[in-house]
Amino acid sequence: MRLSLSVVFSSLAGYLLGVDVIDLKVLTLLAFGGYFMVGASNAFNQIIEKDLDALMDRTKNRPIPAGRMSVNTAFVIASIFTLLGIIILYTINKQTAMFGAISIFLYTCVYTPLKTKTPISVFVGAIPGAIPFMLGWVAATDNFGIEPGTLFALQFFWQFPHFWAIGWFLFEDYKKGGFFMLPTGKQDKGTAGQIIRYTIWTIIVSIIPVFGFTGALQLSIVAAVIVFLLGLFMLHYALRLFKEMTEKAARQLMLVSVLYITLIQIVYVLDKFIR
Repeated sequence: MRLSLSVVFSSLAGYLLGVDVIDLKVLTLLAFGGYFMVGASNAFNQIIEKDLDALMDRTKNRPIPAGRMSVNTAFVIASIFTLLGIIILYTINKQTAMFGAISIFLYTCVYTPLKTKTPISVFVGAIPGAIPFMLGWVAATDNFGIEPGTLFALQFFWQFPHFWAIGWFLFEDYKKGGFFMLPTGKQDKGTAGQIIRYTIWTIIVSIIPVFGFTGALQLSIVAAVIVFLLGLFMLHYALRLFKEMTEKAARQLMLVSVLYITLIQIVYVLDKFIR
């Protein structure tokens, strides 16, 4: 539920950034379409990983491994959510439906199988994970260009420190399921260094709109300073993880990363309507 709502929030933020006049009908369709889209991805994921989920404390109480739901029932739900998500997004425009379908496909058919094989899975998973913010802009404009591309890049780079932080403090639990989430495969300086590098890339991308070459996606100097300071706040926790190398530090970074992306999206939207 929390993941689904965060996806909807990102999509709506992207829509508000791209739209000239807010259409409550489109806003509602985007919310429901995005919700069903991520619901379908999660449902298929839990069907595929049902045996591995049973091995991990984090996931053993999910409906299928806990025995509260059969695989057939879950498949029906996943299929219905897929159809509802794509149909609802299609009523907004074709491009929105296309990106929604790509997101479900990549998450289910590429990211999920790769999780037990290679850390590259995080790179693949970051693609569907970055689509929602971009999806909102496409829903508002029926156009893919530099603006939604920038929104995509921001959320794409952000996901690496976010998910590697999760992979760090859940390392032992993930190992039970045979998942390879950390870039070096270990809780080491190499992984912590990668987290710092991708945090810096996230900060750089987040302030690009202030320089005026991202089309209609713009950021005032005041907003850019706020965005930059939020990035430094997140970078502080990434550096703390590098220094302390503890699960506590990784968990703190994960929580800060969620706060960061939420506040960034809010600042972007407020800046557009206040400017």
